This record gives sequence, C-alpha cells and structure tokens, in this order.
Amino acid sequence: MPDLVTFHSSVHTELFPRRSKRGWMWNQFFLLEEYTGNDNQYVGKLHSNMDRGDGNVKYILTGEGVGSLFLIDENSGDIHATKRLDREERAIYTLHATVVDKRTNETLEADTEFNIKIHDINDNEPKFSKDLYFASVPEMSDVGTSVIQVTATDADDQTYGNSAKLVYSILQGQPYFSVDSDNGTIRTALPNMDRETKENYQVVIQAKDMAGQMGGLSGTTTVSITLSDENDSPPRFANHTFRLSTLESAEVGAAIGRIKANDADVGRNAEMQYSIVDRDGQDMFTIISDQNTQEGVIRVKKQLDYEKQRTYSFKVEVTNTYLDPRFMYSPNPPFKDDAMVRVTIEDVDEPPVFSRNPYIIEVHEDTAAGSFVGVVSARDPDADNNSVKYSIDRHTDLERLFNIDSVNGTITTLKGLDREMSKWHNISVVATEISNPRQTTRVPVFIKVLDVNDNAPEFAMYYETFVCENVQSGQLIQTISAVDTDEPLVGHKFVFSISSSNPNFTIVDNEDNTARILTRRAGFSRREMNTYLLPVVISDNDYPIQSSTSTLTVNVCACDSRGNMQSCNTEALLSAGLSTGALVAILLCVIILLMIVVLFAALRRQQRKKEPLIISKEDVRDNVVSYNDEGGGEEDTQAFDIGTLRNPEVMDANKLRRDIIPEMLFPFQRTSPIKDNADVREFIHGRLHENDSDPTAPPYDSLATYAYEGSGSLAESLSSLESGCVEGDQEYDYLSNWGPPFKKLADMYIGKDTARET
Repeated sequence: MPDLVTFHSSVHTELFPRRSKRGWMWNQFFLLEEYTGNDNQYVGKLHSNMDRGDGNVKYILTGEGVGSLFLIDENSGDIHATKRLDREERAIYTLHATVVDKRTNETLEADTEFNIKIHDINDNEPKFSKDLYFASVPEMSDVGTSVIQVTATDADDQTYGNSAKLVYSILQGQPYFSVDSDNGTIRTALPNMDRETKENYQVVIQAKDMAGQMGGLSGTTTVSITLSDENDSPPRFANHTFRLSTLESAEVGAAIGRIKANDADVGRNAEMQYSIVDRDGQDMFTIISDQNTQEGVIRVKKQLDYEKQRTYSFKVEVTNTYLDPRFMYSPNPPFKDDAMVRVTIEDVDEPPVFSRNPYIIEVHEDTAAGSFVGVVSARDPDADNNSVKYSIDRHTDLERLFNIDSVNGTITTLKGLDREMSKWHNISVVATEISNPRQTTRVPVFIKVLDVNDNAPEFAMYYETFVCENVQSGQLIQTISAVDTDEPLVGHKFVFSISSSNPNFTIVDNEDNTARILTRRAGFSRREMNTYLLPVVISDNDYPIQSSTSTLTVNVCACDSRGNMQSCNTEALLSAGLSTGALVAILLCVIILLMIVVLFAALRRQQRKKEPLIISKEDVRDNVVSYNDEGGGEEDTQAFDIGTLRNPEVMDANKLRRDIIPEMLFPFQRTSPIKDNADVREFIHGRLHENDSDPTAPPYDSLATYAYEGSGSLAESLSSLESGCVEGDQEYDYLSNWGPPFKKLADMYIGKDTARET
C-alpha cells in the first residue's frame, strides 16, 4: 500500500498576515488481518512538511496499542504492527501523532488523530444457532408448505466483499423437502406425504459464504421433521365376521364380547364409535366404545331365552368420532366400515317359571277347612320341560292355614278364616324341579279374605245416660250409634228398636246409623227406682241379617230447672228426705260424743303424769326375762312387768312361769298385792316371802343356760324358731319315743295336752 504523504506549504513573512495551513494531513491506514510474515508488518508512514531531512524532527505516536501492537520510527515516521491482528476481535484502532523539534522540544505540528482499520479476509465459516432443529408439518400438505426457517451467521465483515454473504442448500432430505437459498426456509417438495407410510425425516442444510463460490467456507445443521397426523385414514375391520357366544342367563347389561376396527391414525383422529344398524340386534343388544382400547363392547339389552331364539346376526358399523372434511370426499373408500356379528345363545338349566307373579286370590271368610282357595301354575322353561312340584314356605304360614297340592298347585284351607282377625294372608309358594331340586322358584300369593256378615252390630261406645226426675215426656236423653266389624259392600245400615211395651222410654231411628232415646212419660223418682236397664236391639241390613241386644243403663238424677244434673247418688236422696230438726238433733249427738271422747282422753293423760315410784332411768329391773320352754329363744321370751312394783294398784296378771317343770297341771296361784295405802317396802317384802315359800319358783336373778345337744340328736333342734305358730296344732306323743333324757319334757307337754282336752 503506498504511503500516505502529507503536503506541506511553506509559511512566508509578508506585509499582510495570512492564515496558517496545517503542516500535514492523511487518511486512515488499512492493514490486512491475519498477517503470516516473520517480520513486523508495515502499516504506513507519517511525514511532516516541517521535516527538512536534517534530523531535527521527532515523530511521537500515542493511542490504543502503541508500544505493544504498533511502533513508530521517531526519525522517519514509519509505523509497523508487531502482532497478527484479527478483525473479528477488533476492526479499528484510533491513534494520535505529534511532531516536535528535537533540540527545543517545541511542537512543530499539533496533535492529530488518525485510524488504523483492519481489512477483513474470509477466515470464518458460517455457523447455525443449533446443531439440531425439530419441526413438524401436517401430513398430506401441499407442495411448498413452510416447515421451518434455519439461519446461519458469519463473523466476517458483512460490508466488505463476499466473505459474509451466505447461500443455503440442502444436502440430505430430497426430494421430500427444499430450502430457500437466501433465507434458509425449508418447505415441502412432494405432495401427499403420508404419515402412515413414513413419519420422520432427517434433513441436512448447508450454509456457504463467498456467495457460494468456490473456496468459500460452509457450515451445516440437521433438521428432524415429523409429519403430524391428520384424519386421512378411515377405520377398517381386519375381519368382517365376528362370532360370539353367551349363556341365556346373562344379566341385562352384561358384556358378552368385544370387536375391534383398526385405524392408522393416532390420538384423537383414531377415536372410533360403534353402532348396531340391524333392527334384530338393536332390540336385544347394545354396543359401546371403550375409549382406552377403541374396542366395541357388546352388551345384553334384554333377557335372552334359549328356548325362544338361539342365534342372533346383526351388522355393526364403525366410524371416526372426529371427521376432517378435507378427506371425507376423497376418492378413497368412505370413512366407515361394517362387519357382521353372530351371537350364539347357550342353554342353561333354568328354574321353574310361574304363569303369574304375584298371585292375588280372594276367598270368603268362615270357609270350611279343606275348601278350595285358588291354583298356581309353574313350568320348566328348559327344552326338557321337567315336572314341577309345589310347596308352601311354612315361614310365611306359621298358623298353617293353607295347604297346596304338590302336583297341580291347588291351594286349599286347613282351618277356617276370619276376616276380622286378618284381612290378608301373604304366603310364598315354592316350585321345584323334580329332576333337579336345586332349581326352585318362589312366588308371593296374596289371599284376600272376603267379608261375610257374621258379626252383629253393637254400641259404638259405653254410654253414661241419665234422666232428670223433673223430665218431661218426649225429651231426648241420649243419642246412640253402633259399629259392626263386618264391611258390607254397600255400607252399614243399622236399625234400632226397643220393646214397644216399655212405659218409660221410646226410641226414634235417625236413618243415619244413629238413634235417639226419648222419655215416654214425665216425672221419675229415685225413691221408686234410681236405675233403669233399657235393652236396645240393633240389626244390620246385610245377608244374613245379624242383630244383638245392648243394654243402656239410665240413671235417675236430680236436676235443676234447666235440666243440668246435680246429683244421682242415693245417699243424697236419704239426706234430702230428713227434716231440718232431725238433722240438728243428729248434729248435737255427734258433738256430745266428741266431747266425751275428749274428756276421757284428758283423764288418761292426767293419770299418766303422776309421779312414779321409781324415777331412775337405769332401773335394772326394767328387763327381767322369763322363758317359757326348755328350748329357749328370743321369740319365746316375756319381760317382767316392772309396772307392778311402781303402781300397787295394778293387779298381777298371774302369768304362768314356763321356765321350770311344773309339778302339777295348773300353776301356783299368787295372792293379790296389798291394796289401799300399803307401803311399797311392805309390798316388796310380801312378794319376796311368797316367792321364798314357793318351792317351784327359782329366784328372779337366776341364770338359765342352754347347750347344743349335737347334730346326731334324735330330737333334732329344740329351738322354737321353727316351731308351728299355734301350739295346739301340734302332737307331742312322739316325745315319749326319745328315751329317758326327754322323759320330763314328754310329761310336761303330754300332760298339758291332756289338761287341754279335759
């Protein structure tokens, strides 16, 4: 490259001043990148007009890279690059040059800026942003349909030469796809590309610089293109005939088999729906689509019967759920298919079948035992038509009211029926195959008991009727009604009547199953009769006519002038019959009797308040106990009455002592206590003398003890706790058989019984 030389114009000293021109001037320097020489690369030369060639001028360089990348000869102004430069790293450098006088160091030229621009060479190949691209395009797309655009970049200078001008081409993927050489857009190149034939394609795209000329650099990338599915394939049955079988006992709704069509599409485009198009199949079967497996599931719609029809043949049609209008009218076969389905019904041993379910039978009540009620009928539905026997489930006929003929199914009564006890009888009849007892069927039989007029009407309720003493003739005293447990078809119609010879009352039928009881005469008296029993005859109108007699009790009561009852009691009648004077006399007598009772009670209370002879509450004599037999027990004790000592006026009861063996038949009679004003001390001494002189009486402070004889005693227990309540009811002759230890006891009781008999 030629040197850029500055032009210098001399400065002349003249009379008139002039504008000073620049001493130098230059454009930017250009330097090729990637220099491969061994020496420093020459950049250019700086020269000033002030330089006379005498060596007095010095060139100074400053700026980016000076000293490391760029060097300048200060004497000649030559600039060199010391290293290889890469335009892609930095394309331009800005430097500053100054010229000074070596001797005076005076600036000869002002600081001037200039650039060193790196010239580009084609040293970078094109690069794609990805090594692998993914794209999809619908199958059956038209030629030229855009798939994807791939773009490469070149680091070389876009403005200088063709180093960065790229051209795209396809290396792999023809003839299916093409690429736009200018912008890298990939398009379809073949029509009707079918995903079902080939789904995935690998396309290799090349980008080359230098406008694709020889010697240019290039880069490649791979594009994976997938054909997305379109509903362009109709469903098809691989086999156009399907054979299925099922038992006749299959329940309604049960699945009996599956059929399947194939669709080359995927996802939503492969969803199918099945339908039965024949009438014969539609009545007995239904088909649904399994969304998971895309199969058609055939189910039972009505109960099958081997004896009625053993095979069914019908057509099943399959179509896509979602249709694409672009392909519905293509020259290909239509987007649906059909197949024949043949279902074979297999025989099953079925239980008997009744001709009706349930049975409702009517029978009159009061039917004699053994009477005909009705007939049930069952048959074996199988082709063999086995015989059937009948029976009644006795859990439904606990009272055993009915019987059934096991051969012909005739139901008869075992007992008489009463509608008033039960209007309906619900029994279960069981039919069983004789050849296979496990095959049974039961049917409910509802037996309605029809009404027969076998009950007489009676009063609807209990009536409490009264008639006033001052009643007038023809006055209403009671309205009566009746009930009947029978239920005639036309409703009840009761007739009421009483004896026409009744002088007191009469009856009027209201013609509405009620009747009025009226008085036949005026004035009733409780003194004469306080209650009347009125027989009322009630009849119905059914056949045979039933009637009954109910008695109406009519009480005679006292009433006020308006007919309101006041009293019906006979005691009130007696009170009303006495005069006022008699009532006053009776009242006075009652008062006098009450006064006598009060005075008597006051005297008794005064006697009880007299000072007792012994005041101490701890009198040990209060509980002197005597025993009346040898056995001894708490129930055979008698306490001594200490009141005898406290009150001398009390006569001794002369009680018989029973704690000793009597020497004679009657007890010792004691003398009467000292009366009048005898001193208590003398009285006690007298009683003490009497007891001391009595050889049969032990002292009162004696202690009686009893011992248990043992479990082996012939007399067993001698306690009186388990003895009879009345001694006179017992016989004591057995005491003489107990031996010598009980001789005295035998003499006591045998002697006492003899004295009692005497």
